[in-house]
Amino acid sequence: MFSAAALFVGLGAAGAFAQNDERFVYRNDNGLEIRLLAQAGVNLVGESNLFWTLSDTFARSADYETDKVWVEYYAKPGVSISQTLPGDLSLYGKASLVASYTQGLDAYDEGDSGRITLEEGYVGIAKRFSALSEADFSVGPREFRAGTGMLLANGGSSGFERGALKFGPRKAWEMSALARAKHGPFSATAFYLDPNEVPSSDNENRLAGFDMRYDGSTGGFAGLTYLNVLHSNSAYPRAAAGGTGAPTIQPGAREGLNAVSIYLRSNTLENPYGTMFFALDGAVEWNEETGKDMLAWGGRLQAGHTWTKVRWLPSLTYTYKTFSGDDPSTARQERFDPLYYDGNPSTWATGSKSSMTFINSNVQAHELAFAIKPTQRDTLTLRYAHIRANELRSPIQFGQATRFEIAGGDNIVAGVTNAHLADDFFLEYSRIVTPNAYLTAGISASLPGTGLELAAGRSLPVWYGGFVNLVINY
Repeated sequence: MFSAAALFVGLGAAGAFAQNDERFVYRNDNGLEIRLLAQAGVNLVGESNLFWTLSDTFARSADYETDKVWVEYYAKPGVSISQTLPGDLSLYGKASLVASYTQGLDAYDEGDSGRITLEEGYVGIAKRFSALSEADFSVGPREFRAGTGMLLANGGSSGFERGALKFGPRKAWEMSALARAKHGPFSATAFYLDPNEVPSSDNENRLAGFDMRYDGSTGGFAGLTYLNVLHSNSAYPRAAAGGTGAPTIQPGAREGLNAVSIYLRSNTLENPYGTMFFALDGAVEWNEETGKDMLAWGGRLQAGHTWTKVRWLPSLTYTYKTFSGDDPSTARQERFDPLYYDGNPSTWATGSKSSMTFINSNVQAHELAFAIKPTQRDTLTLRYAHIRANELRSPIQFGQATRFEIAGGDNIVAGVTNAHLADDFFLEYSRIVTPNAYLTAGISASLPGTGLELAAGRSLPVWYGGFVNLVINY
């Protein structure tokens, strides 16, 4: 989920070719099209000094091995069907499975396991009113993201008993109902979503809301998303009073959550040296149910430039992200809930290695990404992230996002006394091997910050990692 970016970026590029591959059209006549679909991937991962060896301080009895090598596999066969009908109507649907497996133990000490699960299985009906206006309704398991993926993108969970932790091949919601309408550049979607959670940590989340969006002619867009959590057993950690002591766990705190997010990106702006863009995301969360007084916030500022008149098309992007933490001096809950955000390093992951530790809550980050394209098929990207805590002595997630890890009541989940958490470096190489095969390799290092070293009471080593994966998509 965190560093195997080929699944996110690679499938986007290779998928454009795959959709036009007529070899996989099983039938196309009388308005009926049946298209076979197939994806598969293998990912070799190595990690050294995992989690900066914090387990040696906070979980000595666990006998956790901080150097690991494992291999992940996944396959996703499927079929899509569409049928045109009189009156500018069309019926459509898609069905797919995910088979995944991890060989060896991964970063969370899970492995040698895997599952076959339903991915997408939806049906829908669409109506075209004119060249500019259309509407459709669908129901069933399917992928859906709102806006830039700040809150709603990754509807499926991988890892643990399902395997393929870093690949994260599951994206579809276990159940969805989507009603969409579009007129020209304006669109609106009402949604009901039930996430496909790992059975061992299924918190029975259900949410509903709407998204409204405007898309410009040269890449710009603006929109607003509202959501309400209808049901949830998900807990929140709360800072100890005054920040002294272990946090308390508030069961079922997510239920009743409301969130409003705005997102916008400028059109591509021309200048004498190339093109540039600016982007802004912001979200406010609140919960007024009895005993759940909550007000939290998060956001992102981004600016990027591509030197289109220079060989290899170098580009530089700066991103600032910030997500509120629970203030230990108040009775209110201020911890930002990142919900089901996009974990791609180029979107909403905070850092590279650190994204396996710090979810988008009580953190802020300054990030730089520099990329070059030596050929149309090759891309080299260097990413840097400086990561800090927003609130001292306030809970910071340690471990996988859906599980709280508190060792003996004394863990960095209780907070840090210095805001500096880590500095991450990530060098990634991607190549389109064929129109349907995508290779990605990367090396990364995370330097522990003063906050982590003070929490551990000792100097911590650099956390290193590397991976190489191949994704095939038809």
